[in-house]
Amino acid sequence: MKCLILLLFIGLSSAQFNSNTRAGRTTIVHLFEWRWDDIAAECERYLGPNGFGGVQVSPVNDHIVLQNPWRPWYERYQPISYKLCSRSGNEQQFRNMVTRCNNVGVYIYVDAIINHMCGGGGGTGTHSSCGSYFNANAKDFPSVPYSEWDFNDAKCRTGSGEIENYNDAYQVRDCRLVGLLDLALEKEYVRGRIVDFMNNLISIGVAGFRIDAAKHMWPGDMKAILDRLNNLNTSWFAGGTRPFIFQEVIDLGGEGISVNEYTGLGRVTEFKYGAKLGHVIRKWDGERLSYLRNWGEGWGFMASNRALVFVDNHDNQRGHGAGGASILTFFDARIYKMGVGFMLAHPYGFARIMSSYRWTRNFVNGKDVNDWIGPPAHADGTTKNVPINADSTCGDGWVCEHRWRQIKNMAIFRNVVDGQAFSNWWDNGSNQVAFGRGNRGFIVFNNDDWQLDVTLSTGLPAGTYCDVISGQKEGSRCTGRQISVASNGTARFQISNNDEDPFAAIHVDARL
Repeated sequence: MKCLILLLFIGLSSAQFNSNTRAGRTTIVHLFEWRWDDIAAECERYLGPNGFGGVQVSPVNDHIVLQNPWRPWYERYQPISYKLCSRSGNEQQFRNMVTRCNNVGVYIYVDAIINHMCGGGGGTGTHSSCGSYFNANAKDFPSVPYSEWDFNDAKCRTGSGEIENYNDAYQVRDCRLVGLLDLALEKEYVRGRIVDFMNNLISIGVAGFRIDAAKHMWPGDMKAILDRLNNLNTSWFAGGTRPFIFQEVIDLGGEGISVNEYTGLGRVTEFKYGAKLGHVIRKWDGERLSYLRNWGEGWGFMASNRALVFVDNHDNQRGHGAGGASILTFFDARIYKMGVGFMLAHPYGFARIMSSYRWTRNFVNGKDVNDWIGPPAHADGTTKNVPINADSTCGDGWVCEHRWRQIKNMAIFRNVVDGQAFSNWWDNGSNQVAFGRGNRGFIVFNNDDWQLDVTLSTGLPAGTYCDVISGQKEGSRCTGRQISVASNGTARFQISNNDEDPFAAIHVDARL
């Protein structure tokens, strides 16, 4: 009997590492600051038909409305209550989005803000997305309700009440993060309010959660909350399915908190991934693509089945979070597409694609002073919808990297090669590399300053393939270059260092 109980416990916890995406769908996309109505439409018209597995959405709950600066993106990360009305829409619109996306096999992952409420200097009044009254100075949030007894200020060991030393785990977890009122998660009452909030979302049909600021919460407190979450809604998920959990833990090494403290609770965001990949693709400090042969655990990353990977996210593309200037973003589109292409071709981790909006950067002393700018908005601060252009790109300031042909086609590539082994590695000792995924796909990169012209063993069946980077297969033709694989599995690749996209990818579903 004890063995049975142990097996049940292991099964329960390990299930939180499962993305819950439908079979054959291997990637999710973060539609940062999109409105619920636009996400619902995008699931039906684009994400579902192109094999995307899910959407990470911006925080869903009642949040502060900031006017100085005017409606910054980070107001979404300052909760006022757990009511489901945010800058992206009201509860009815959220429910409608979840239903419509789930019905086309694109599942919703909520960015859950459970470490804190709004900033301690956030004032008082009804300046929230739901119009809820609050008094941040008195730590009074009657719409939850929370009072001064529900926060950690008495436990914090710093004079300022802020985190002053990131090598002190107690400070990191018990003090205020950039002034945000830190919740006392060891209290049963506080845990109960958070569990109710998350279980309500599960009942609506979400598939899992990104846990914001997980590093700032004690693992034991998080476990107590996560263990009380309900199984997913059986309208869309098999009975007994646990919510997918991925936790934001920034760990580049050298601090008092390690990702290893959280990998038993769910997947963890591997911030080293984008930082180091950007360093290599930018060729800084003598780094070369050829060094990526043992990419993954060989680079000191966490185990693949515990990692959620990404090239950039909404924080570090703005210069904060982790990685600094090495992070690849849409501002460097040519090398950014190479980085995302590499991530989606490589088997390490569970992949998330970033989908952004554009802002005008203004660097002062090396810092972008416009990093606060919120999403494209009308004069009254309400978020604009996402218009789709005739060429399938987005307009009105929305970048929509997930709609770039090269990135969309690599998301499909990842689906096609899912479960296939990393194979047939080749490099020139510099910045020309290639690798395959079993007998299903093959990719080649040229990040050198000279032409690549080489015949390689691909592992693929003989035939004529459409390169899905320069174009794609449409009917019985290729819109980009064709690549012929001989009967022995070899193919000649010619990639100029001056190409718009100096890489090529083929897979068995792109064979003519």
